[in-house]
Amino acid sequence: MSKAKLEYIWLDGYFPTQNMRSKTKIEDDFSGKLEDCPIWSFDGSSTKQAQAGKGSDCLLKPVAIFPDPARKNGYLVMAEVFNADGTPHETNSRATIDDENDDFWFGFEQEYFIMDAKTQLPLGFPVGGYPGPQGLYYCSVGGLNTHGRRIVEKHADLCIEAGLNFEGINQEVACGQWEFQIFAKGGKRAGDEIWISRYLLDRLCEEYGYYIEYHPKPVKGDWNGSGMHANFSNSLLRTCGSKEVYEKVCEAFRPVTKEHIAVYGEFNDERLTGDHETAAITDFSYGVSDRGASIRIPIITVEKGYKGWLEDRRPASNADPYKVAARIIKTVKTVEA
Repeated sequence: MSKAKLEYIWLDGYFPTQNMRSKTKIEDDFSGKLEDCPIWSFDGSSTKQAQAGKGSDCLLKPVAIFPDPARKNGYLVMAEVFNADGTPHETNSRATIDDENDDFWFGFEQEYFIMDAKTQLPLGFPVGGYPGPQGLYYCSVGGLNTHGRRIVEKHADLCIEAGLNFEGINQEVACGQWEFQIFAKGGKRAGDEIWISRYLLDRLCEEYGYYIEYHPKPVKGDWNGSGMHANFSNSLLRTCGSKEVYEKVCEAFRPVTKEHIAVYGEFNDERLTGDHETAAITDFSYGVSDRGASIRIPIITVEKGYKGWLEDRRPASNADPYKVAARIIKTVKTVEA
């Protein structure tokens, strides 16, 4: 009889920034299939998802499964939180995504800082001082300007071994800042893969005495903040071949700017200042190849005759990809060709 370790991963009830929680279930002769993952439960009163005492059970419904590359006979099980009566919990943002036919494709660019747990500073930052100014860190090579590569390389290996659609890595503009990219067809699947990749990164750092900082502006001053840029498309954007349709889609975002910002991450006002490759949080703009705009129309999309995708550059690094996808889908669906 073989034993399998199923790591159930879910989002807690903290607001506005939810945290990942996880626990392990041991199963005998597990098939490795999602349909054979049992519904489980947890104490919602310990995660701000239920009152203490009676009725504190919350249900974990498995929605995606991946092999766990760091554990023998291990699996990573992404789960939605449900109430005891079988209805989605109010903290279950995945259940709000209206994309049942997976027409919407998402490519998330997840930026983050690697922090030393002892100094609580980004890698490369000396205690009591600062490294050299920005300019030489982006996509750098060599020990003078590159910090944390062994973590990043190991994380990429883990994500690929887990079967995630992991598309790339690069050091970012600030010292100790990195990025990885995930692509998936379907808002729910894209969200699943971002959360699992975050989980693997956070867990990996436990081995090195580091932690990941997803705050969008952890280092104040003349340093880039961290985003989770959302590249998105649907059948309309992939096939329309029309500049006018693209502008119509972009304009659909303007009247709901506040609604988007509300789910684009806590402390995002510290990052979206109009500087450091951002648009001001109070503004809305779009432009071709413009990284200072709210929404960038990629030059590749234009060169292909307006058949491609758009990039919303406003989501913060700590944003919930489920909420981001749900809001973008809702806005784009208001546009008719």
